[in-house]
Amino acid sequence: MEILDYVADVFYVPRSDRRKLKKRKQLQTVEIKVKMDCEGCERRVRKSVESMKGVTSAEVDPKHSKLTVIGYVDLGKVLWRVRHRTGKVCDFWPYVPYDLVDHPYAPGAYDKKAPRGFVRNVLQDPQASTLARASSAEVKYTTAFSDDNCVVM
Repeated sequence: MEILDYVADVFYVPRSDRRKLKKRKQLQTVEIKVKMDCEGCERRVRKSVESMKGVTSAEVDPKHSKLTVIGYVDLGKVLWRVRHRTGKVCDFWPYVPYDLVDHPYAPGAYDKKAPRGFVRNVLQDPQASTLARASSAEVKYTTAFSDDNCVVM
């Protein structure tokens, strides 16, 4: 019996070390800006990411030069894959609808190359422009004179 106990102690592997479970990636939406000139470019961009493991869907919007990938993927790997497979210059989608920015026509937010109705995302990039974000004094004055604060005497 002592020999069996000794052998069991030598070859004992704790339950947590037996099999390291991989952390499952979360469902993400990746938006990438890629310049596409023709239908062949669209097809090449779509095929570059459709074969990736974990991709649920890939949509191409040639009007806005935008690729939207939904799936259990890593953001950097998707961007690298599009760059590597297509040879095109691409970057993460830098635009937001102009309704979300306090001052959409400020020098840091307004971009001539942006699709219609979109401006640069100055909310995530603090160095883009301080003019595009409203100061606390501006917010205080605009809310003071809003219709919600109207009191009839």
